Amino acid sequence: MDFILGVATTTTLRRHVEALERSSAARQAATAGPDKLRRYKAFHDGAASWSRVERIIARVEAGPQGTDTRFVVTNLAGGAPRTLYEDLYCRRGQAENHIKSWKTHLAADRTSCHRASANQLRLMLHTGAYWLMWSLRRLMPARSSWRVAQFDTLRLRLLKLAARVVAWKTKVLIHLPSACLDHAILRLALERLPRLVI
Repeated sequence: MDFILGVATTTTLRRHVEALERSSAARQAATAGPDKLRRYKAFHDGAASWSRVERIIARVEAGPQGTDTRFVVTNLAGGAPRTLYEDLYCRRGQAENHIKSWKTHLAADRTSCHRASANQLRLMLHTGAYWLMWSLRRLMPARSSWRVAQFDTLRLRLLKLAARVVAWKTKVLIHLPSACLDHAILRLALERLPRLVI
């Protein structure tokens, strides 16, 4: 079985990347910018409790606040350290963030019904709600804070609004209160929604 897992920092692991941390900090300081510099290193090591030596990937990030080093252990022999860390390990973390959003902001972990079919329907409805919230977030401008906003922020600022709805034969008008602070982004999202053809 293939694996890639985060591993706690130890003094033994830090010895492998001391030179990389110093050079990364010096490079970042030379640029004198706010951007962080990321560098990677792969080496083999094994803890005393491990049955064998494994491949360790170190991610060293140097910024104005100093250096931050993370380690992952893997049995994958091929692949560049950057690719393994960013494309495999970080995506796993992003998947965990999606599950956390689903459970925390949409209360999807509430399966308090006594019948399994009722709990299954509840989970399917929460999955539909997640898809709608994710789609709403994808409608936002690519470089805005709305594109990465948490679901509860979207719900409280864009969906949970008092409005007057007027339905006509050919269209539906939504009258927002004059105190709506986010009317511009709401208008943009409504313009980007796909049109329903009947």
